[in-house]
Amino acid sequence: MLARAMNPPQRAAAHRDTPSSDAIALLPAFERLGLPQIHLVATPAQAAAARAALCGAAVLGFDTESRPTFQKGEVSDGPHIVQLATADAAWIFQLHEPASRAAAADLLRDAAIAKVGFGLGDDKRRIIIKLGIEAQGVIDLNAEFRRRGYRREVGVKGAVAALFQKRFLKSGKAATSNWSNPRLTDAQLLYAANDAWAALRVHQALAATPA
Repeated sequence: MLARAMNPPQRAAAHRDTPSSDAIALLPAFERLGLPQIHLVATPAQAAAARAALCGAAVLGFDTESRPTFQKGEVSDGPHIVQLATADAAWIFQLHEPASRAAAADLLRDAAIAKVGFGLGDDKRRIIIKLGIEAQGVIDLNAEFRRRGYRREVGVKGAVAALFQKRFLKSGKAATSNWSNPRLTDAQLLYAANDAWAALRVHQALAATPA
């Protein structure tokens, strides 16, 4: 009688780490969206255009930004903007504008659209408080990196370095700027848009790469 074939034991994913900060500093810069590819959503007409452009998307890069708090015990009333990105453009929704706020809420609660990003647990909690809705279809890319054996939180900079061998540029000054300002600077638009866009690029690369 032939011996019955046995399934090989499943191996745990090998431990992996992203390149060190010093190694990342030596890498060439990762490409970015430019201002012509970034759409600010702050009027009813812009909100309608954003809905039309994004409502049929299968996957969007996703992030939020909040005005930082500096006083002990101060509670943030963010997020103040929501960023959603396709493969070739990004939309920045300013949440103090009613039409922009409504459009962002509609897109975020659409379960047919996957929203991918990094460290989104706090973003989801803040959105419930801010918009009164629960974001659907949210995929935290850190979970996929953990499944692939990365021991630490990866983040967008580490992910871009690991997958593309490129250095993702982030401005510390923009990160801690006033995101509740009705007039966002070009630096803020570039920072916010590219955070969401890079997350989408990472998601696409992971989907194309066996675990």
